Amino acid sequence: MLAVLSISGQTLPWYDEVSMPAIAIPELLHRHAVTLDSASSAASRRRSVTLISKHLFWDRRKTVVCALFLQGAISIASAGQAPAGAKEQIAQHEKLAQQYLRQQRPDLAIPELEAAVELAPDNVEIQGNLGVLLFFSGKQAEAIPHLRTAVEKQPDLAKIQGILGIAELHTDDLVNGRKDLETAFPHIDDERFKVQVGLELVGVYTRSTDLDQAAAILAQLKKVAPENPEVLYASYRTYADLSGEAMLALSLAAPDSAQMHQLLAHEETREGNTNGAIAQYRKAIEMNPHLPGVHFELAELLNTSQDPAIKKQAEQEYRAALTDNPRDEKAVCELADIAMTKGDESEALKMYTSATELQPDDANAKLGLAKVLLEMNKPDQALPLLESSVQLEPTNATAHYRLATLYKKLGRTEDAKREVEFYEKYKEMKEKLRVVYKDLLIQPDVIRSDENPEK
Repeated sequence: MLAVLSISGQTLPWYDEVSMPAIAIPELLHRHAVTLDSASSAASRRRSVTLISKHLFWDRRKTVVCALFLQGAISIASAGQAPAGAKEQIAQHEKLAQQYLRQQRPDLAIPELEAAVELAPDNVEIQGNLGVLLFFSGKQAEAIPHLRTAVEKQPDLAKIQGILGIAELHTDDLVNGRKDLETAFPHIDDERFKVQVGLELVGVYTRSTDLDQAAAILAQLKKVAPENPEVLYASYRTYADLSGEAMLALSLAAPDSAQMHQLLAHEETREGNTNGAIAQYRKAIEMNPHLPGVHFELAELLNTSQDPAIKKQAEQEYRAALTDNPRDEKAVCELADIAMTKGDESEALKMYTSATELQPDDANAKLGLAKVLLEMNKPDQALPLLESSVQLEPTNATAHYRLATLYKKLGRTEDAKREVEFYEKYKEMKEKLRVVYKDLLIQPDVIRSDENPEK
């Protein structure tokens, strides 16, 4: 399957080997090989050399094999230093190598390139092509010295150095493999190959428990390929490992601290043991009433209860959070919600307005304020808030629905139709996610006022 990939400002073909036989790779090598013209001038012998690299995911993941063209400017001026007779022999070996590649016989092409290398060991082009061909023939250990020579003679070959680093890793030379991948990674522009090299580095850092460095690489990869499943899964695993590492460190350093009880509350919540979580939060508050975030987190948990008495406790905790941090706009929004539930539009308006002032980019605060204004029959004031809310949080189906309803009332039919389409799109997406997560969700304990959370 042929697709188009732009590398270094040029458009090159990209082959997805999932739908292309491996035997086709030698043909690709031949088709895009660079030949030496012994009659050309030294200036014309400085050219771009097209090399092939596979997009491989190794031991950490299932192998996904793609053929990706790597292009770098390789200086071959050293070829001019060879004697005239040697040049002819080099040309003959290269000609035979190409012929064998046309016949899909890389096993015969490799000896010809090896012979050419013996005649011109300083020729970066031949060293690079031989190294790449050996690498993709499964002879990684043999490829390394040729790739290394090319990189040493022309250090700006980031993609070749990336292949070299991968070869070293998988021949158990972890020190040099890590060094070469670290050197190459910042200079690789091609998205697919950068992701591969980055994930290889993440694997290296994970094995050596350098999780902070792994997280730093993943942060870069998420900018380059934000929807790549390999990157997202590696991020999940790395952050989970970091969380476990921090938990262990805290349990060893301060096992009976307020922070440890707050952490245990998070774990109890994650496992669905809401009453156990409440008990841990209360222990944390008893030890440190002003522990950052603890009142808000407890309030959020209590607020999930349908028991009015527990709801009252939640409100008290939200107010405690606001007392500790008057700029806690999340707590302000929750108190505004509670005021709306009680039918106190004046208090809700005041609180939501305060929240939007504290955090102008909070989409939920603007949505809440718009809802109050609509209840107060002030659509002109609500409209800009809803429009801003969907811009800040485009996947919020509720915001799109309310905006569609308002547009319809204002006679803006086309705008209303567009927002209904967004609403249906994101509502459907949310339902699909609900199905995906259904098997993962844990049914939390029911929180009741007649239960003692300390037990």
